[in-house]
Amino acid sequence: MDRQIFEKAKQYAFQRLETELSSGLSYHNLMHTTTDVVPATEKFATGEGIQGEPLDLLLTAAWFHDLGFVEVPDGHEMIAARIASEVLPGLGFSNEQIQTIRSIILATVLPQSPQTILEQIMADADLDVLGRDDFMLRNGSLRRELAAFGQEFTDLQWFSDQLRFLEIHAYFTASARALRDAGKVKNVAALKMKLEEIN
Repeated sequence: MDRQIFEKAKQYAFQRLETELSSGLSYHNLMHTTTDVVPATEKFATGEGIQGEPLDLLLTAAWFHDLGFVEVPDGHEMIAARIASEVLPGLGFSNEQIQTIRSIILATVLPQSPQTILEQIMADADLDVLGRDDFMLRNGSLRRELAAFGQEFTDLQWFSDQLRFLEIHAYFTASARALRDAGKVKNVAALKMKLEEIN
């Protein structure tokens, strides 16, 4: 696969994310893609030995995965997959490559059920934050974003839901587990402490 094709796809996604996302998106913004998901995708891909064309397809999916937010928050994954189908043929991607990219994007739909190693890496990268030190900070950004779009929660509801989510979540790849499981245990403890304060 020609690296130039990947670069064009990346530029296309970056430009639309930079100029078309709602200012109310305090979590699913340009930073989420550029500093959260793409670096995590690269890290986990390295850990899983992914390189060459599979890596380029995976990274294209990472750049496109939240592009649906330029239209609507609900069902944004399907919209991102549709945008990929519409745009990527003109950039030189084959039908087979586009189908792979679509499947990787759709692997981020919750609850996640990725089938291939590329889909597993993408699913893990999208939720990399669950095991990071900045989880509580980014979690607050997610709550503000949901509130901006009409979904309000009491502290008890919010922290209970987040705790439940972290406790049932499991990373799919060995790389993500090695890098983030310990941090996730800390974040579970932090959420429990929050709930104790509330109660």
